[in-house]
Amino acid sequence: WLKSIAFFAQACWVRVREWEVGPNRAMEEGYASHQYEDSIERFTTYEDYLDSQITHQDRFYLEEDDLARQLVEIGCRKGEVLSREEFAARREAAESAKKARLKNTPKELASAQKDLTDFPFLRQLAAREGLVGSGKLSTIIFIRDKNAKGQEISGYIDYGHRLKTENFEPYFERKRRLLPRPSDLSFYNWDTQHSTSNESPNFQIMPDHEQGLLFKNKRDRKVINVDPKEPTPGDNSKRHDIQTTEYIQVVIFDHMTRKKS
Repeated sequence: WLKSIAFFAQACWVRVREWEVGPNRAMEEGYASHQYEDSIERFTTYEDYLDSQITHQDRFYLEEDDLARQLVEIGCRKGEVLSREEFAARREAAESAKKARLKNTPKELASAQKDLTDFPFLRQLAAREGLVGSGKLSTIIFIRDKNAKGQEISGYIDYGHRLKTENFEPYFERKRRLLPRPSDLSFYNWDTQHSTSNESPNFQIMPDHEQGLLFKNKRDRKVINVDPKEPTPGDNSKRHDIQTTEYIQVVIFDHMTRKKS
């Protein structure tokens, strides 16, 4: 017990002498010997942080970890020691920074590392995945084909909305086929005569008796005309007829999005 008290007093006396010699130099030495501020995430608790600065000599003389922690916490060690409140604040800041880094890390594309050589439509989807996913490009896909029951269906799909709401990897792996659904922008079953139309986060439906089906982009308010008789689908928009044996018919409408001023 007397040995512990003597060691405790000596350690604190050394700390006082360091500050008498020069607080700046003492702090510089502390930063050089303890780079814990750059790795605060290593410590789950404040006690773990204090334990990391306890030496073998501390444990030999003090014999109790709680007493050794007190020695560190009150500043009887070289370098700056964070208080419990400072430790909590810096750990919270470090965790927030880590979450921000993870959030900004680019997500791997569903089409990455997929061999789509013999699948023209899937190649077109893969080429647009990154731009559509980031919102720089808005794409409507028209598909006409047969469903699992052999019924002919057709419809317009908001590619961006589908990308955000489902995993596209099975499509690029050819385990599933991309087909229109009643929940898409438009859907029509040629056998049952069942039809639906829905707005999406990116497009508004604009039925027109003369021009047919129109889609208005919600971001820049530009209208996309999907009528094949029209020479162009509209401002900043292009029509692409995809030659493929994957479906009866595929048409892709690309719209370069510009935010409304």
